[in-house]
Amino acid sequence: MAFEHYSVLLEETITNLKIRPEGIYVDGTVGGGGHALEVVKRLSGKGRLFGMDQDDAAISAAGERLGVFSERVTLIRSNYCNIRSVLQEYNIEKVDGILLDLGVSSYQLDTEERGFSYRFDANLDMRMDRRQSLTARDIVNDYPEQEIYRIIRDYGEEQFAKNIARHIVQAREVRPIETTGELNDIIKASIPAKCRQNGHPSKKTFQAIRIACNRELDVLRDSLDTMIEMLNPRGRICIITFHSLEDRIVKTAFKRQENPCTCPPEFPVCVCGKKPQGRMVTKKPIKPSEKELAKNSRSGSAKLRVFEKK
Repeated sequence: MAFEHYSVLLEETITNLKIRPEGIYVDGTVGGGGHALEVVKRLSGKGRLFGMDQDDAAISAAGERLGVFSERVTLIRSNYCNIRSVLQEYNIEKVDGILLDLGVSSYQLDTEERGFSYRFDANLDMRMDRRQSLTARDIVNDYPEQEIYRIIRDYGEEQFAKNIARHIVQAREVRPIETTGELNDIIKASIPAKCRQNGHPSKKTFQAIRIACNRELDVLRDSLDTMIEMLNPRGRICIITFHSLEDRIVKTAFKRQENPCTCPPEFPVCVCGKKPQGRMVTKKPIKPSEKELAKNSRSGSAKLRVFEKK
């Protein structure tokens, strides 16, 4: 199956990135190369784009899509949390812009054997980087009930999280839960029929387990300050989120970098010495237009936030 991923908020992201033809840019979640292609088109021969992704299929697809610009593009199979060490290998300390399009790609959702989707019956996997050992199967079969409950409650914002966790543990005591179909049946049995009207009953739980499996929120939280620090003056970071917790992490980090002072409000002047690193360009997130939503319903929860380095 070809690696396909609709480039959400493409025009808005490229406009807000304020691309400089001779600049250095990083797409930390290059995917199929949709956003990256529009970035590299705007670069001169002196400009450079680094595309990072932990999914081998994404790197392969991006290589094909960006091949005509190969002299300006470097593709690296790695998580964006490694951005500093990866770029240091190319003697690069600062960049002019960073882009992150978070979440799961259409390719990953639609490829049965990747085990991301409740629409197919496949082995429980959900790894974005298939080199890692932890899979969704390990979480479902080995994690304590309280931890499974916390994951589904916090990452899936699922009101029946406690009941789903209990049913998972009861089922695995009989035999291991091996497939997405088996997990799907357990989730359905955990939610009252009258409450299954708003979307697929497994959507939130599958999302939660995927986030936990790939440590998506931890990676984002731990990487934001480093990425902002790596920006050149007037450089920008554009981040597209699809989950309320992701968006909250980005918003909080951007606010803190805009106003890092930790002095008590009653102090007449700042004495902590922490200086603003830049400004939030988007006080409110940019959301997809009605036209875009009509083309791609999966973009409905997308939010774009932008920060500019001082």
